[in-house]
Amino acid sequence: MDRSQKSDAVAQLNAVFNDMGVVVITRNLGMTVEQSTVLRTKMRDAGAAYKVAKNSLAKLAIKDTNYTSLDEYLVGPVGLAWSKDPVAAAKAVVEFAKTNDKLEIVGGAMGATALNEAGIRALATMPSLDELRAKLIGLVNAPATKIVRTIAEPGAQLARVFGAYANKEAA
Repeated sequence: MDRSQKSDAVAQLNAVFNDMGVVVITRNLGMTVEQSTVLRTKMRDAGAAYKVAKNSLAKLAIKDTNYTSLDEYLVGPVGLAWSKDPVAAAKAVVEFAKTNDKLEIVGGAMGATALNEAGIRALATMPSLDELRAKLIGLVNAPATKIVRTIAEPGAQLARVFGAYANKEAA
């Protein structure tokens, strides 16, 4: 890798660190190419990305970002997982690590907040941003639905009473 490629890689990683909601650091302990491909596919499906990066380039890229706390985790063969949704990358990495013992979760960060392995696992148990939005819409929508049902119920009861009298007189 020549200097221009290195500077391009640092610039790309710096853009990632400035734009993402969460970054998870993993250690690859002899994963095969097939396993890495499966991991990248799962990450892509979750709305996240995964990349193996040189530690020296990643350390240069985190300077002047909120992710300077990641410096201590960038030791040995590491991979970076990231997503805009603060939960997506953590959830995908934790799910993959359950089925593959060659991927170890080291730590990560959510903005300026550093997270250890337990923090990443706790983050993975939280509902995703889309799930939270759906719950919020359900909470906002529920009272309106109840009001409409309450207003419509007396009219429906009256219609059932008239229907019962009509059936009784017809018989």
